[in-house]
Amino acid sequence: MNRILIIDYGSGNIRSVYNAVKKVSSKKISEIKVSSSANDLKKCTHIILPGVGAFEFCLRGLKRKKLLGCLEEVVLDNKKPFLGICVGMQMLATKGYENGEFSGLNWINGEVRKIKTGKQKLKIPHMGWNNLHFKRKTKFIKQLLRKIEFDKNKEVSAYFVHSYNFNNKNQNEKIITSNYGGEITAMISKDNIIGTQFHPEKSHYFGLAFLQTFIEQKD
Repeated sequence: MNRILIIDYGSGNIRSVYNAVKKVSSKKISEIKVSSSANDLKKCTHIILPGVGAFEFCLRGLKRKKLLGCLEEVVLDNKKPFLGICVGMQMLATKGYENGEFSGLNWINGEVRKIKTGKQKLKIPHMGWNNLHFKRKTKFIKQLLRKIEFDKNKEVSAYFVHSYNFNNKNQNEKIITSNYGGEITAMISKDNIIGTQFHPEKSHYFGLAFLQTFIEQKD
């Protein structure tokens, strides 16, 4: 049975993520917990790291809760399925450049920099619904597309709220993109690690299917 842990480290949006996960939970899920306990991290099977706020602020929250060492153990060593949402994805980068230069977790090689909209003078933050473009058909994506009964002739969209973009070095790790004055990295993936710039908990039918696909993965 899968046990889902949503990490509470002082960032917002915890309740909406919890409610969305609870909505799509099934008999395969024995527990959904919101916690900042290292002991709970070790016991869970799936980890969700939400993120609202600045890159460095969220990293400080993880450090303040003394979770970094345990996170690396369960995600990098034990290979438990991990999902980072919004800034929770951005923190996976090597460096972030929001209000200065800061080191990230460096789980996925790349840099988080302010969105460039070119000559289009689009509003920052990028806020609202935007179409998704599936770049790579990973096992996860294939399962997701079957769940949403994907029709290539129809558009799929998700909800975004962000001012910074994850520029990853390895293009094979860029799974879904969107466009907002240029390419936006919407989903990255490496081994057991997934990150989404969009908010699945706010993305209605598609977002709920995304979360269900994640929490039903085997660890």
